[in-house]
Amino acid sequence: MENKKKVVKWKRFLNYGSIVKQIPFFLFLSALAVIYIYNGHNADKTIRRIGKATSELKDLQGEYKSVTGDVLLRSRQSEMVETVKPLGLVELTEEPIILVDSTED
Repeated sequence: MENKKKVVKWKRFLNYGSIVKQIPFFLFLSALAVIYIYNGHNADKTIRRIGKATSELKDLQGEYKSVTGDVLLRSRQSEMVETVKPLGLVELTEEPIILVDSTED
């Protein structure tokens, strides 16, 4: 007799009325599952974007150091003299002359 009561209790949960009552709960669980999946995909996409930005930053840092080194090399006096020789410019060997206005009092 007790076995029949246990079976009857389970059958009570599987009838149409109880299933219809549980639909909002199942919809809620489905919505949570969709949100969970979306969150995982969004996290993966964010991680990929961060990795891409990090590698791009490293490339730009290397390029910056290279350009800075070139600028420092070219701005040395000896390099400047070699660069302007084809233009006909030469480095001064004597001090420049200071002009004074004689009309001033």
